[in-house]
Amino acid sequence: MAPVGTQAQDYAIEAHGLTRKFGAVTAVDHVDLRIPRKQIYGFLGPNGSGKSTTIRMLCGLLKPTEGAATVLGYRVPKEAESLRRKIGYMTQKFSLYDDLAARENLEFLAEIYTLPRAHRRKRIDEVMEQFNLTHLQKQRTGTMSGGQKQRLALAGAMIHKPELLFLDEPTSAVDPESRRDFWESLFELLEQGTTILVSTHYMDEAERCHELAILEEGRVAASGTPRSLMDRIAGMVVEVEADDFRTVRQALQRQDWVKSVTQLGSRMHVLLREKEDDPAGLVHDIMAKAGVAGEARVEHPSLEDVFVAVTHNSNGGKPAQAGGRS
Repeated sequence: MAPVGTQAQDYAIEAHGLTRKFGAVTAVDHVDLRIPRKQIYGFLGPNGSGKSTTIRMLCGLLKPTEGAATVLGYRVPKEAESLRRKIGYMTQKFSLYDDLAARENLEFLAEIYTLPRAHRRKRIDEVMEQFNLTHLQKQRTGTMSGGQKQRLALAGAMIHKPELLFLDEPTSAVDPESRRDFWESLFELLEQGTTILVSTHYMDEAERCHELAILEEGRVAASGTPRSLMDRIAGMVVEVEADDFRTVRQALQRQDWVKSVTQLGSRMHVLLREKEDDPAGLVHDIMAKAGVAGEARVEHPSLEDVFVAVTHNSNGGKPAQAGGRS
């Protein structure tokens, strides 16, 4: 069935009450989403928050226990077969064949997606050039670096020119330079009209997204643009510089008006539960009573502060880690 309706033209993805249970465990719990076309939308969340499970349901690879989703105007999973030709999916784990050359992997994928034989060679040449793989086309994939494999996987996901690209923590195993280059490639795809949904455990990557959803225990804990999430955070953030972080942390964690204390190198971010008239003064008084010299000043919240604020933090004030299986 072809996509119909005005809503399908406005949103690449719409989900209502999307739920997935595995026995007694609820991995995704009544998630609602509206993801506009031609945007990069991010999923951010700690381990087990439901990021990967949600993506698999939206791809039509996993049947929801409850709820419904429309992707590019197709109902999933009912019309998943028709949808597959219009989406690309790059999984957490590298899934191409190590014993094939880079070009052979792309030839295999071109055949899987039934690209017309007359156009396959040209399309493979295009994506190899686009993702800087031309000089690697004869190299066995298993001998390629992490960044090279990443570019090859992205080229494979784009071989059939999908309208929508799903990326599940695509940069978790590569170096910072490769991450930066990868994101430059994503913005190039965006300019060509591709909609992208990406899950990540890097805060700087989440800030690059037009919008994002922070997932916690299978639910959307917060959503919006990175800036709007930072602007509407509950409470306030005080940045501390001190010569004895351990003592300051212990003193602050005993205060009922402190939600979390997070050390960031030579600084510490103190997240207050509510708005206060003089938050820096409150923190400075606690430092003075603890006998620690230092400075305290109000800071604009970072995305990491937002992440800590909206996720259940039960590990001593440290931000939850958003990596691994999700």
